[in-house]
Amino acid sequence: MGTTEAAAGGDFLLGGDLRVNRLGFGAMRLALGGSARTSEAGVAVLRRAVELGVNHIDTAGFYGFGDLHAHGLIRTALSPYPDDLVIATKVGPLFSGGLTPAGQAGPDGLRALVEDDLRRLGRDHLDLVYLRVGGMGPAGGESIGERFAALARLRAEGLIRHLGVSNVDGAQLAEARSVAPVAAVQNHHHIHHRSDSDVLATCEREGIAYVPYFPLGGGGQGIDHARLANVAARHGATTAQVALAWLLATSPVTLPIPGTGSPGHLAENVAAAALRLTAEDLAELDRPGPQVI
Repeated sequence: MGTTEAAAGGDFLLGGDLRVNRLGFGAMRLALGGSARTSEAGVAVLRRAVELGVNHIDTAGFYGFGDLHAHGLIRTALSPYPDDLVIATKVGPLFSGGLTPAGQAGPDGLRALVEDDLRRLGRDHLDLVYLRVGGMGPAGGESIGERFAALARLRAEGLIRHLGVSNVDGAQLAEARSVAPVAAVQNHHHIHHRSDSDVLATCEREGIAYVPYFPLGGGGQGIDHARLANVAARHGATTAQVALAWLLATSPVTLPIPGTGSPGHLAENVAAAALRLTAEDLAELDRPGPQVI
């Protein structure tokens, strides 16, 4: 498969007024691993992503290690920003020199995080801000209403255009929606990790964007298995492309954000937007039973 633009995967009206191509880009690997790990490489990948039609970039203030920080790379690469570019960021976790959260910002601490994101990205408002809940463990188990209300107040001030929640279960999503409109949910979901189907169904029913993080595995998980390889072979594609095409095919509200520091992998990921899986392909990928090679 050759390189094609992200628009081939269709678009989505985020929050009812921000039209984005459904195949986006996650900036985490530019600063926290992968093959970039230099500012020059990260800037080049970001610029190429926009050239390929990506207009939804996901980042966070805590995506950084040493002198590399995703916000800084995005600003260097893309400012002044294209009019159609949507930048989403996440606030909530607090770090103290390591890669594991040392805690969560309370309602009073979220303003400082949002203002820091504004400053580092060079924006007068943020398009989409997620309240990122908890660490890397399972979602659920805590109230998020008070902290989400703090972000809603910043939205009312004009600092934030749309609000989202990340790493939440159905009860937490409902609690957030009782406080303010939720434009997007960002949860762990990919072809082998489908336990979030209830939240995805709610998003689809309510027209909320569903942004799966780790769409190609990640977090120490791989996605390869025999059935995925079989489908890839039929299409002359890679297993990663099939996994992204599966996300695009399974719901009209999914907005995958694969990240990479490699221009080659970027082109491969964006090309998946044009891959159309057949009913036979989807049935094979959805068949129960052992799948791992």
